[in-house]
Amino acid sequence: MTADADPSAIRSIAVSRDDAVDAFVYGRENPGAAVLRVTPPFHGRMRARIHVYRADDTRVTGAVHVQPETLLETEAVANYPTLEDEREDAPSGETEEVRKRHAESVDAWRERAQEAIVETVALETADGSTTVSVKPLE
Repeated sequence: MTADADPSAIRSIAVSRDDAVDAFVYGRENPGAAVLRVTPPFHGRMRARIHVYRADDTRVTGAVHVQPETLLETEAVANYPTLEDEREDAPSGETEEVRKRHAESVDAWRERAQEAIVETVALETADGSTTVSVKPLE
């Protein structure tokens, strides 16, 4: 592996707060997967961008995928509002009202979650795990 293809060179990743939150929500609301992706060539400071996929291509591309839930504080992940939460409080047959309340709950959660970005995250590489700093972008 060449030096610029070795993810252990990464010391920090910059990530958009919106991308981290959007990737997390996407994974809860859609059949595909969303991650924050870091692509080679690797160096000390890298930018992680949202990446939606159905087939994992990391072996082919050499990219590192960061699961969005690892970028959010545990409490934020645990407090994500589910559609089932809204159904419990709604009268039977009020599907549109349940969807509307769920969308409002998710919007409120998004705002809180944007302030819940962790300071460090473990990147999984072929050589094991390495911890890097997370630099949130405004």
